[in-house]
Amino acid sequence: MNLLTIENLTKSYTERLLFDEASFSLNEGEKVGIIGINGTGKTTLLKILAGLEEPDKGKVTKANHVIVRYLPQNPIFEKESTILECILKDNVTSENKWTIESEAKSMLNQLGVTNHNEVIDYLSGGQKQRVALVATLLSPADILVLDEPTNHLDNSMADWLEEYLKKWRKALIMVTHDRYFLDSVSNRIVEIDKGKIYSYQTNYSGFLELKAQREEMESATERKRQSILKVELEWIKRGARARSTKQKARIERFHDLKNQTAPSKDGSIEMSSISTRLGRTTVEINGISKAFGEKKLIEDFSYIFLKNDRIGFIGANGCGKSTLMKLLIGKEAPDSGEIIVGQTVKIGYYAQEIEQKKEDGIAYMDPEMRVIDYIRETAEYVKTKDGSISASQMLERFLFPSQMQYTLIKKLSGGEKRRLNLLRVLMEAPNVLILDEPTNDLDIQTLTILEDYLDEFDGIVITVSHDRYFLDRVVRRIFAFEGNGTIRQYEGGYTDYNVTKKEDTVVAVEKPKAVEKKGNETRQRPRKLKFSYQEQKDYETIESDIQMLEEKLEALDIEIGKSATDFVKLNELTKEKEEVEILLEEKMQRWMYLMELEEKIKNQ
Repeated sequence: MNLLTIENLTKSYTERLLFDEASFSLNEGEKVGIIGINGTGKTTLLKILAGLEEPDKGKVTKANHVIVRYLPQNPIFEKESTILECILKDNVTSENKWTIESEAKSMLNQLGVTNHNEVIDYLSGGQKQRVALVATLLSPADILVLDEPTNHLDNSMADWLEEYLKKWRKALIMVTHDRYFLDSVSNRIVEIDKGKIYSYQTNYSGFLELKAQREEMESATERKRQSILKVELEWIKRGARARSTKQKARIERFHDLKNQTAPSKDGSIEMSSISTRLGRTTVEINGISKAFGEKKLIEDFSYIFLKNDRIGFIGANGCGKSTLMKLLIGKEAPDSGEIIVGQTVKIGYYAQEIEQKKEDGIAYMDPEMRVIDYIRETAEYVKTKDGSISASQMLERFLFPSQMQYTLIKKLSGGEKRRLNLLRVLMEAPNVLILDEPTNDLDIQTLTILEDYLDEFDGIVITVSHDRYFLDRVVRRIFAFEGNGTIRQYEGGYTDYNVTKKEDTVVAVEKPKAVEKKGNETRQRPRKLKFSYQEQKDYETIESDIQMLEEKLEALDIEIGKSATDFVKLNELTKEKEEVEILLEEKMQRWMYLMELEEKIKNQ
């Protein structure tokens, strides 16, 4: 049964045409994921579907008695209401009061909101979003419309919501950047692209394949058009001296072909690795602890970041991940311990949220400032692998064409603001990049290209993220906040971490951990510092690796001396020597880290 249809939708926002004669329909049981680059109109489409905005042109038809419930990105609640009052206000009846209240409390607990009677005004933006999510899920609805439902959810919360929506039997339309979530929940993907709406009856993985096929067909059609046009053009030229003999139909066909619009390709963000050289001393964390009141966030945590480290920090909301990032940039101070930052270290910090006031922090955006002026505040020109590039050119690479560059920041979408902020951070040419929840509000295309950029980034990447796909794609080591200040190290990406955690849970069930008893108190033994599997493996072989590299350098020096007149061979040997020297420096840094770690293990 068809629940909702949009025909010939046309909608503009300021000077931008979002939809141009586009159409959409929704049937019972469909779970639709809407994707598209920031600024294409995803949120606008959701508001039109929910009846909160009207199209400039076109017709929206909804089946009789169909109820639509909408979850916005920035929910608004009545002031001074409690959390439960906000949820139950439009959902409770005399018949379902006790059932609904019980379900609400259960969902809130799943999403980490445990004080059900707290006044809504005192909650953070992320907590309000989770309260709004519960209110939406508990509402009677035939169609759920969710705008970025996974924002502000940690990994376990996202897993819970994923399972809940997979069991949901009615229609669902959502915008999300979480590719694992999209792949698991959706059975149809709708793409907004250049004012049109394209539908794919598949999940996200299937969409990627079908979109590639569609673009290849469009390219093949265009190649055929150009080939015919070339032949027709030659025919027109040959007949120029005898126009009376030309066939009118053929001339008309030529003009039709010439006036057809070629399929335009998606704009793509172009990034080349922009960084400054990183010296021997990077960032060293030595036994830091941090607490707020009685809440212990970090307890005696140490780590030395190595060149080209790719580190992910995960954990429940409020556990201290963002606090640790602020400690690294010096915005917060540890209660004990120290953080040493090398003289050559240049940190680029991509904050979780855009600050609302200038005095709040480094991620502030003046809404009255023009896009290009915001970037020029950092640099007028920046050096890249392609040479020196102006602020205007960099904006074009980040999908801000010349006509948008003089737009006021307040007119940008949330995702466009985040993309602009990311460009500003990268233009500072950092060699240590700290990304706090980088996947929030960035579209999938931007994320994909950011991931490719990080592959080539010549420096250290430190990220806080709940996006499982992003973690698997980018990081090679994970630190998990496991409560009461404990931070535990895991090798690999998120999937590797998850497998290890499950194995640890099985072992814990079979063999409980030893505990120490003192009076009536029971406490777990503190976890001892030790080598990870990879560190132990490196420790056993690194000295012989260094010796081999030093011997290779000596041999190369001898070869270079013998090849002084053979410039081709001399160039090859010189390049090889440079590569060996870089590898030797990395091995020496690793050796120093392992020696320091061994000393700490002996002295604990």
